[in-house]
Amino acid sequence: MTDTLRPVATTAPQAPVSDSPQKLKRSIGVVGGTLLTLSCVTPASTLFVVVPDLFGSLGTATALTIAIGSLLCIAVAFCYSELGTLIPSAGGEYAMVSTLAGRLAGWLVFVLSLLVVMIVPPVIAMGTADYLAPVVHLDPSFAGAAVMLLATLAGLLDLRANAWITGVFLVLEVIAAAVVAVLGFAHGHRGAGSLVSMQVAGADGHTDTVTAMLVVSGLAIALFVTQGFSTAVYLSEELENPRRNVARTVLATLAISSVIILVPVVAITFGASDLTELTGGDIGGMVTAWSNSAVGTFVSLCVALAIINAGIVMVIQNSRVLFASARDKAWPQPVNDVFAKLGRFGSPWVATLAVGIPGALLCFVNLDTLYGVTGVSVTGMYLLVAVAALLSRRGHHKDTHAWRMPAWPVLPVLLIVVLGYVLTRQETPYLLWTGGITAAATLYWALYLRPRRDTRWLVSIPDDAQA
Repeated sequence: MTDTLRPVATTAPQAPVSDSPQKLKRSIGVVGGTLLTLSCVTPASTLFVVVPDLFGSLGTATALTIAIGSLLCIAVAFCYSELGTLIPSAGGEYAMVSTLAGRLAGWLVFVLSLLVVMIVPPVIAMGTADYLAPVVHLDPSFAGAAVMLLATLAGLLDLRANAWITGVFLVLEVIAAAVVAVLGFAHGHRGAGSLVSMQVAGADGHTDTVTAMLVVSGLAIALFVTQGFSTAVYLSEELENPRRNVARTVLATLAISSVIILVPVVAITFGASDLTELTGGDIGGMVTAWSNSAVGTFVSLCVALAIINAGIVMVIQNSRVLFASARDKAWPQPVNDVFAKLGRFGSPWVATLAVGIPGALLCFVNLDTLYGVTGVSVTGMYLLVAVAALLSRRGHHKDTHAWRMPAWPVLPVLLIVVLGYVLTRQETPYLLWTGGITAAATLYWALYLRPRRDTRWLVSIPDDAQA
């Protein structure tokens, strides 16, 4: 257990040149990184897929909950910005936490992040069928699997090409969100006071009150709403001048995505004809009622493209995490050798296939507990990142050139307290699912990784992370 808070060595023992860790190619700047990261946040698919569930449980308090979550994410983004520039690695959270808080903490963050990024894409992909319905009726599972396979093929391309592909899709996504916002405000039935009225339609037709505890419980999903901004740290090995551009990409993405999501949510709250319609969360139906079927179809198709866009970026992100874990010797050597292979376009092609194909298969699995498990995992991951941020200025790291957050160490401490409390308010089944997976990961650590500490789980940081 002393490994938990013992910083991991970031340089592996001397090895032949042929065995040196492979590096990803630096090919994108802040604009390309922001486009890719925003596409992983995928504001439109979040608005149309995740937010309706929040309306169902929080009613008029949905916008307030998302706003509070966005404010919490500012502190989280500060932690990611400092750690991502201090330790720019495709391993993302696990590289940062391993280096600063110890190998076991880093391993657990890796498992939580992998849990989030492996399960979310196929479930979002299955939503494609709903938004293609105005044009063609498809089985959700087969449509989702097709989207995952398409995203996998795109993930095999050069990252610069993917930045342009996702950028085009992102424009359509933002247009769809803007249409919803304009129509919602134009058909407003209630004023700004409704945002704090804390009401939700009850099952019996009566109005129920949204309690403060329900808002706190909903924060786990609210944190997930803008969670994709962390993708910037996964791309840090492929960003030019990462010491400067990682922080810019993280903070720009959080600001833009929060506006794109929160403004339409406020507009929907104003524009819903009554509390029952708002709680029902049928945003597509509201858009059609506010305009006509043609506009509703256009918005639905934009959302379908947004989901495809999110699938592409999530496959890219996931493959980088798996590639980095193999390069850092997380698995038996034959597995490491396979996952660390780079293709002709510079992408980790085996790792891309390894996350994309299982993602397609997951579209045929019942994942009812997705949001609950994801919310717990994201909260736990942010908590460990905050711990690492609290330890980021000790030893030689305090003199390393990096972006530094304001109000340190107050922000990490407050974040740890708040996120710890949010975790205690989550439903027991979701805590048990996530806890069980974490326990299994700890067992793998204890039986395989820890006894081989000199040859396994050696976190590497690129030596070309210039200022």
